[in-house]
Amino acid sequence: MSKKKSTDKKTDKKSEKKTKKKFSAKVAGKKAHGKKSSGRRSAESINTNIKDKKKLKKEHRLFTGTFIGNAKGFGFVVIDGEEEMQDIYIPEEYTGSAFHKDKVEVVLLKTSMGKRQEGQIVKVLEHEITTIVGTFQRSNSFGFVISDNGKISRDLFIPKNKCMDAKTGQKVVAKIKDYGDRHRSPEGEITEILGNAGDAGVDVLSIARSYDIPMDFPEKVQAQANRCPDCVLEGDFAGRTDLRDVQMVTIDGEDAKDLDDAVSLTKKDGLYYLGVHIADVSNYVQSGSALDKEALKRGTSVYLVDRVVPMLPKKLSNGICSLNAGEDRLAMSCLMTLNEAGEIIDHTICESVIHVDRRMTYTAVNAILQDPDCEIADEYRELVPMFLEMGRLSKIIRERRSRRGSIDFNFPESKILLDNNGRPVDIVPHEANDATRLIEDFMLSANETVAKEYCTRKLPFLYRIHENPDSDKMEQTLTVIRSFGFNAEKGKQEITPTEIQKIQEQIQGTKQEAMISRLLLRSMKQAKYDPECIGHFGLAAKYYCHFTSPIRRYPDLQIHRIIKDDLRGRLNSDKIAWYKSILSGVGEKTSMLERRADEIERETDKLKMAEYMLRHLGEDFEGVISGVSGWGFYVELPNTVEGLVHISSLRDDYYVFDEQHYCLIGEMTKKRYTLGEKVTVRVTDADLIAKTIDFNVVNRKARDRK
Repeated sequence: MSKKKSTDKKTDKKSEKKTKKKFSAKVAGKKAHGKKSSGRRSAESINTNIKDKKKLKKEHRLFTGTFIGNAKGFGFVVIDGEEEMQDIYIPEEYTGSAFHKDKVEVVLLKTSMGKRQEGQIVKVLEHEITTIVGTFQRSNSFGFVISDNGKISRDLFIPKNKCMDAKTGQKVVAKIKDYGDRHRSPEGEITEILGNAGDAGVDVLSIARSYDIPMDFPEKVQAQANRCPDCVLEGDFAGRTDLRDVQMVTIDGEDAKDLDDAVSLTKKDGLYYLGVHIADVSNYVQSGSALDKEALKRGTSVYLVDRVVPMLPKKLSNGICSLNAGEDRLAMSCLMTLNEAGEIIDHTICESVIHVDRRMTYTAVNAILQDPDCEIADEYRELVPMFLEMGRLSKIIRERRSRRGSIDFNFPESKILLDNNGRPVDIVPHEANDATRLIEDFMLSANETVAKEYCTRKLPFLYRIHENPDSDKMEQTLTVIRSFGFNAEKGKQEITPTEIQKIQEQIQGTKQEAMISRLLLRSMKQAKYDPECIGHFGLAAKYYCHFTSPIRRYPDLQIHRIIKDDLRGRLNSDKIAWYKSILSGVGEKTSMLERRADEIERETDKLKMAEYMLRHLGEDFEGVISGVSGWGFYVELPNTVEGLVHISSLRDDYYVFDEQHYCLIGEMTKKRYTLGEKVTVRVTDADLIAKTIDFNVVNRKARDRK
């Protein structure tokens, strides 16, 4: 190396350090230096002077929790195992090197200002976020990434040689190498360039990658999938029940490609013979294989607004595992015999070979159920009698489930229609019909039947459980419901599904229905996967599991393996012990991955709703007040889009939040904004970063307090 080149290299490094130092100072801000003392005792000095952690915890109240960041630099710590304890406010100067979602130790500050307890982070125990997704900005000698996550307030410094040739304005994924502190910016490196902001699909892709959703399959996994056959092999028929002569169909949405359930039905001598036939994915995805490990890593398919991120490669999910019409397929069948009261009096669970006659859609089947002589029925004339019997059995099953107390929340889903460039062109409510309910009823019947079989036999299994609601939380909700004049009582300490059902009957058709239904839903615990069979509160079911979707849910695939081992006589003591050792971990992991999938689906929907309403700024819409809080009220439009009318935009009076009756009341005029009230609003803003929509009231029918 020449002397000149060596000197240039040293100069570049020196320049980068100088630039980085300036950048850090800019990010930290002036208030990080020379700030006047707030009178609080520094937790750093506490940590230095007191080395005995037990003494520190006792004298200065040291807690462990999760740090929740804020775009303005401050944050909060949610304390572990202390549900009743209020979150601790962390001023910006006391956040240290903590990032959003970090596990931290925090010490309470004795001289906290105001009502909320304040604290200082004294140690980061574990960094939860290791990569960020954001917009890249390039300078001459460095770059930085502005995170898409508003809870991460600090930009990520990227050295010049770690920029991967990213250009200003591109969306990137960056790995965090150094988390920095309040005096020094975090540092990282670009690992993936997603594309230019504004290009079709990049916005949704950015959200998916920010949740660490893997978009592509590893080469080894894809290679293993490619080795799977395109059609069923004769050797796989051995030991299976041949059901290829049984009339059966799949019923799915128009755009579905991974068809994992088929149904069949006959009626004879007053008995219904219902078959639910599920793709035998376990025949192609062996336990412990690369395919299996990747499926467990993903946990579930993720259905985004513009794409599906599958749990399994398309060669399987859309190919050999999909129950495509006109093709022989391997299945796991649950064959149930029901009487005319809808009671399952007998069942058989078996490995089978099936042949689907027709691929039906919800739209077509619903049309036939509504009018058996409609034009579309002519195309499926040979299947119409079976569909009509299915419709009758579905109603019987549903009524029986309702009588035992099953809770049914009917919230319309949003269907967002996109053009070829990924832009939303329309948003419409997507509600259930008789065909979707029919499939739901049959799938629930199979899930309950399979769960009961393995629970009563006390074999290791993975159940879908829904625990009883927390009594205190539910009592708070019941108090609100009573304030609206509805009867909301519970006979014992814990509320029953039947009692919730009675509340639903009272509120049906009232203006408070949507809001109270949401309150009830939020008062319940989340369903999850667990090896202990404790029942499903929402369904009022003693036994329940997920058996019917192994293409898109890992728990279903897991129990298929157990069922197959049982049917083939392989559930010996060693196999039972092995299943018992893994099922708790599988349940915990897949429950977490399911919640992640739900959250990202909501986020992409909110993004496209905000983008859609951005094109309607200044336009007026009629909606219904769907929620009220201290900062304003939410209005839901007929197309399911929801926006906020901020309290600061109500200029005709000073409004106060009546928490007991969920309404805003004007101090001078006594006018109210109440739940269920129809209002006309104007779209004033739509924020694609925050994924929020703002409305202003145009006019309304106000009512005086009587």
